[in-house]
Amino acid sequence: MSDEPIKLAEGMTAARQSGRIENHVCEFDVCGKRAPFGFAKPRQPSHWLCFEHREHGDSYLAGVR
Repeated sequence: MSDEPIKLAEGMTAARQSGRIENHVCEFDVCGKRAPFGFAKPRQPSHWLCFEHREHGDSYLAGVR
């Protein structure tokens, strides 16, 4: 094995970094807890909610909120 870094062929780009963790915060009023539940329509900004407020995510999808 070599300690030299791997060089990509000309015109190739490195693969996207998989498993990247995003730390989102709940958007519900002033909750501020960690928000693993994301809701979004295609080509719309996403909204992130915590476990306690995830039921309100449907309102983002329905356009009610």
